Amino acid sequence: MESTLAQLNQNPFPYIEDEEAAAKRRSRITLYGQWTLGILLILLWELFARWKIIDSYYWSSPSTIWKTAYTAFTEGTLLEDLLYTSGSTVLGFILGTFIGALLGLSFWWSYYYSRISEPYLIAFNAIPKLALAPVLVILFGIGFSSKVVLAFMMTVIVTALAAYSGVKAVDKDLEKLMYSLGAKRWHVFTKVVIPTSMPWIVSSLKINIALALAGTIVGEFISSRQGIGRMILYAGQIMNINLVWVGVVVLSLLSILMYFATVWIEKLLLKGRSAP
Repeated sequence: MESTLAQLNQNPFPYIEDEEAAAKRRSRITLYGQWTLGILLILLWELFARWKIIDSYYWSSPSTIWKTAYTAFTEGTLLEDLLYTSGSTVLGFILGTFIGALLGLSFWWSYYYSRISEPYLIAFNAIPKLALAPVLVILFGIGFSSKVVLAFMMTVIVTALAAYSGVKAVDKDLEKLMYSLGAKRWHVFTKVVIPTSMPWIVSSLKINIALALAGTIVGEFISSRQGIGRMILYAGQIMNINLVWVGVVVLSLLSILMYFATVWIEKLLLKGRSAP
């Protein structure tokens, strides 16, 4: 107690760090830590492969993967495969998120419609959509459209359930207040229901982008003329393990890029709101 009083007497105006400055400092330290850990893991992977601690045939090495990727990019079809996979993933993700959000929000308009449809929506969500991939590929062909449909199927129900959860979280008293002020149902829907459901819809974006990419890759594994999944499958068939690792690394980087894109979209859509 005496020591605390002595410290207060010595420093009657203690330093209090600004919250914004503290947040920037924490973000900077976190970023440095993430980059340091990533560089350390890559360095250890390279050293372990060179020191024969791990079998470089199965696990390859960062330097070999880089050389193989450069060859595939300059002399092969890596760029075309990357554009094919990312294009089908993004298109399926956008369609699935948009249509799923409309489907979930539509449940607000009718109590009986929502209650009758809800168990079927849950049941359809429980179906392993990837198990339907061979049927969808046969139905829509081995081209671009089947990969988009698979990505769409992986995301639409997740978004619909998220939007429906937002609909059920709408404040009933606020709805009554809007009606008492002379608002129409469309006004309540646009001014209350959609803003209330938006955090729930946005919270599904980061899940959906991963599901869309998984659906696209599975479709390319089954049958495709292009794509990173086709490249990985072909590399495995000819026992080119280094090319397999190139595909894995490229997919990892693509998923990280898409994840940060959804984080940016989330911040843009919420605008100060907090996701549930």
